[in-house]
Amino acid sequence: MSIPLVAGTKPTIVKLKKDETVYWCSCGRSQTQPFCDGSHEGTDFQPLEFTAPKEDDYYFCTCKRTKSPPFCDGAHKTLAQDD
Repeated sequence: MSIPLVAGTKPTIVKLKKDETVYWCSCGRSQTQPFCDGSHEGTDFQPLEFTAPKEDDYYFCTCKRTKSPPFCDGAHKTLAQDD
């Protein structure tokens, strides 16, 4: 299995409306982080669809090491220098 690129070292906070659907970038290549722009083409990665259950601020992972995608779980705090 491929390892995603680290796109950032802290979460991106996005305000979403109830029932709004977004596609979280799982590969780390997207130029529109934390969302997919199609840069995963030709890789093993696929974007993750997320539909907001309520209007709220959502903390999306950008380091791509989260164990609870698409949300930040603090994994960025343990990244090695060479990740």
